[in-house]
Amino acid sequence: MAITKRVTFIAKPEAIEMMKKLLSAMVEPSKAEDGCLFYEIFQYENKPEKFMAYESWRDEAALDGHKNSAHYAVYKSSYEPYCLSKYTDELEVLG
Repeated sequence: MAITKRVTFIAKPEAIEMMKKLLSAMVEPSKAEDGCLFYEIFQYENKPEKFMAYESWRDEAALDGHKNSAHYAVYKSSYEPYCLSKYTDELEVLG
């Protein structure tokens, strides 16, 4: 069963551009991973400090592969200084 997640990030006011750069760098390598069904980063127009990562993976093994990738390690070790808050919703996909 596919796993779909929505991760919301609120950047610190002084770090909006750095957060955007860090999150945007995840898109292409994530899309190239085996089992990636969808991966995009969105920035809210009316709240530029708010970002949403929307990602969908074929199964748990594909998501685990993503979490063990080099680009994920860079993101994971780098985002906290730019981030005011982060929360994740796992979405149920029907079908």
